[in-house]
Amino acid sequence: MKPWNVEICDVTLRDGEQTPGVSFSCEEKQEIASKLDEIGVEVIEAGFPIVSPYEKQCVSTIAQMGLDARVCCLARARKGDIETALDCGVDMVSIFIATSDLHIRHKYHKPREQVLDDALLMIDLAKDHGVAVRFAAEDASRTDPVFLNEVYARGALHGADLLSFADTVGCLLPTDMFRIMSGLVASVQKPFCAHCHNDLGCATANTVTAAEAGAFQLHTTVNGIGERAGNAALEEVLVALRMKGGVDRYDLSHLTEISVMVEEYSGITLQKTKPVVGDHAFSHESGIHIAAILEDPQTYEFFLPEMVGGQRRFILGKHTGKKALEHVVGTLGYSLNEKQICAVLDEVKELGESKCGITPETLTALIRHAQKET
Repeated sequence: MKPWNVEICDVTLRDGEQTPGVSFSCEEKQEIASKLDEIGVEVIEAGFPIVSPYEKQCVSTIAQMGLDARVCCLARARKGDIETALDCGVDMVSIFIATSDLHIRHKYHKPREQVLDDALLMIDLAKDHGVAVRFAAEDASRTDPVFLNEVYARGALHGADLLSFADTVGCLLPTDMFRIMSGLVASVQKPFCAHCHNDLGCATANTVTAAEAGAFQLHTTVNGIGERAGNAALEEVLVALRMKGGVDRYDLSHLTEISVMVEEYSGITLQKTKPVVGDHAFSHESGIHIAAILEDPQTYEFFLPEMVGGQRRFILGKHTGKKALEHVVGTLGYSLNEKQICAVLDEVKELGESKCGITPETLTALIRHAQKET
C-alpha cells in the first residue's frame, strides 16, 4: 500500500491551551515542543502571539529553539495580528477568518465578500515578508459551499501555501468529511488541512478520514485536549496513520511519555479507557483474553504497547482465569500447586465481585495464606 501523503501540525500549545482552565508556562511549552520534535511532528503551532506579551515571548522562544519542526502561530486577518506574528520569527502564519454566515453575522457585522477581501490583503502582507501562509476558514463545516470554494480559490491565488478546513463545532460525521474534503481537494490545487473538534466524538475519525480523502496537513493535540470536548488526539491519529495509512516515519515510542507530560502540565486527567495512552489501553482482566495473550499478544491487541511506549498489565478480578493467575503469581516470584492456585483464584473472584481492588500486596497476602493452609 502506498503511504498516505500527510504531515502533522500539532496545536497543543495553542488550541490545546484554549481548554478551559489550562495555561502552559513558557518552559512547559518548550518541553512539549521538544518532545513533539522527537516524535517527528512536522509543524508545531506555538501559540497566538497577539493574546499577550508573554504569549508572544513564548512563541518567539519556541521559534528560536532550532527544532527540525517548522514553527507556526495563529493570527486573525488583522494587520496588528500579522505584524505581531512576523515579529516572532515563525516559519508559518496561520491566518483565519470565520466564513459561515452565522459567524460573519455575529462577529464581523459586514458582508462576507468584504470580510474575504480584507483577509486577502493580510495574506499579501504576510507573503511580502517571506513567511509561509496557511489560510484557514473557521466554521468551514457550516459555511455555504459556494462561498467556501471562493474563499479557498481566492486565497490560493493570493499565494496561500496551505488551505485549512476547520470543523470548528465538531458537527461532521466521517461520511460528511470524506465527501466534503474529496470535493475541496479536487477543486483547488493547494494542499488542504483538516482541523477537527470532538463535539460528536468524531475528531480522530474525521481527521483520519480527511487524510484518506486527500487532506495533507492533519491538526492534532496531545491527549485530544482543546476547547469544549477537545480536538483530534495526536496519539490516536499517529497510530491510525501507522496501522491504516502506511505512515511509519514517526517515533511512536514517545507517545505515552508526552501524554503523561501534557496530563501533568494541563491538569486534565485522562480517562482510563483513553485509546493508546489510557491506563487501561493495554490492561486485561478476562481469563479468556489473558490465556490467549500469553500465547500471542496480537490475539487481543491490534498494536503492541511497546510501539507507543506503553506497558501491558494483567488485572485480577471476577473475570480472572487460572492461567492468568498463574502468570501473575509467577511474576511475584511464587509457585503454587493446583490446590493452592484454585484457593487463591476463589478468593480473587470473591474480592472482584465485591468491587475490591486486588493490589500486589493483597495478592501476596492471599498467596501466603494459601501456602499456610495447604
